[in-house]
Amino acid sequence: MAKSTSERIITTPSSYAKEHYLYVQEVGTLQSLEPHISRRQNLNSYLFFIVLEGSGEVSYCGNTFPIAAGDCIWLDCANPYSHESSETEPWSLMWVHFYGKEASYFYSNFLKHSCSFLFHPQSPVAFTDTLQHLYQIHFTKPSMMELYANRYLTDLITLCFTENIMENQEKSSIPSKLGQIRDYLEEHYAEKINLEDLSSRFFISKFHLSREYKKLYGTTIGNDLTSKRISHAKSMLRFSDASVENIALDCGFQDAGYFIKVFKKAESMTPLEYRKKW
Repeated sequence: MAKSTSERIITTPSSYAKEHYLYVQEVGTLQSLEPHISRRQNLNSYLFFIVLEGSGEVSYCGNTFPIAAGDCIWLDCANPYSHESSETEPWSLMWVHFYGKEASYFYSNFLKHSCSFLFHPQSPVAFTDTLQHLYQIHFTKPSMMELYANRYLTDLITLCFTENIMENQEKSSIPSKLGQIRDYLEEHYAEKINLEDLSSRFFISKFHLSREYKKLYGTTIGNDLTSKRISHAKSMLRFSDASVENIALDCGFQDAGYFIKVFKKAESMTPLEYRKKW
């Protein structure tokens, strides 16, 4: 039984394209049906692929990284690399192998800008559209196919640069921004707060916000917000005569029943038991 299904176009560029353009070697899509490793090295080629669905891992130059839907990967295939779909979430990919005289310059410049071969764009659409264009022109073979391919490969490389630069700019300011977000949670804990609102308010992608917040504070935004609400509820239980129902609402919980459930999980006692003990 096949371990994957794929649609690919293998090309043989003209001498002119090899001399003057970036050119496609292979382009296609892949749907993994079960885990298997694709492993290569010592190729005069650059591989770009994007994970459309599912998850897995990529190994590159001796290090292994988990990857999931939305992740983009750009590899120099002269170096050892492999990638493998997960068993529980078989992935689907869009990919292109390409080369050209200027390709190594682009990649070395990419690395000099502290760009990462593995990144997660805010939107994958521009990448998938570009890969689709590359596949389509090599399927239909218009008269200026190689010139078009050079254009779309240049577009793809430009996208890799711009997404990484945006991500690096976010990272440089993120500790200060995360501090502002944590202060905001402390001040507005009683309000309805979700990741989308925080992302829009503080101009940071949801992906980076979730990842960097947990990295810096050791907890998720949701868990941190719940802890703040519980702390304020404990203060009200001790120093006010407010009912459990009113405390729940004043601390941002949707109803008393949910508040009691969350409180008991955090403190191993009900709110009323806490009030009596303290």
